[in-house]
Amino acid sequence: MIRALQAILLIPLLYLAAGALGGAIPLNRGWQEPEDGITIYVATNGVHTGLVVPTHAGGVDWSGIARPEHIRDPRYAGRWLWFGWGERDFYVNTPTWAALSPRTALHALIGSDRTLMHVDHLVEPWGDARPVRLTPDQYRRLSADILASFDSADRRPIPGYDVADVFYPARGHYDAVRTCNWWTGRRLAAAGVRIGAWTPFSATVMQWF
Repeated sequence: MIRALQAILLIPLLYLAAGALGGAIPLNRGWQEPEDGITIYVATNGVHTGLVVPTHAGGVDWSGIARPEHIRDPRYAGRWLWFGWGERDFYVNTPTWAALSPRTALHALIGSDRTLMHVDHLVEPWGDARPVRLTPDQYRRLSADILASFDSADRRPIPGYDVADVFYPARGHYDAVRTCNWWTGRRLAAAGVRIGAWTPFSATVMQWF
């Protein structure tokens, strides 16, 4: 029984160690930020990371997807949009770490096909938001990858936490390997940005910027 308990306690430590190692191995090692281009932000609220992009830039117009009338108060629709992906119950019920329950955490770790896109309308990027410049081609690739995470068959808005954010049904399977922070890292990797090979935690994303 003691050995079984030790093994159970060892699992989260191994997970943390694997995440730290995976986040330290770079993809797109030779990437260099261009001197000119389109500025996006890689952002975190301490729990979830996301990508903050202009509502209109580089020939990409998000206003048809993230419509102002989808948020509780359309007056808060801004020049920037924060996109994040995650497991439905975890996203809806865990706006902060203080709200995390053991049941929600266990459900997310086991895995779920019920995922959401979370979109915040911002006047300006806020919090821990770090600027990154992309070439127009990189930005278009990033935008196409973000759009591909939406459920193309169901675009119905779901009320968010406050007056300026909203959820949408998403595609993809969420589990302990494919977390919200993994999603952020994979979008950046697909655009050609240098990022960790596996980024399950907020810190494993943000350390690159």
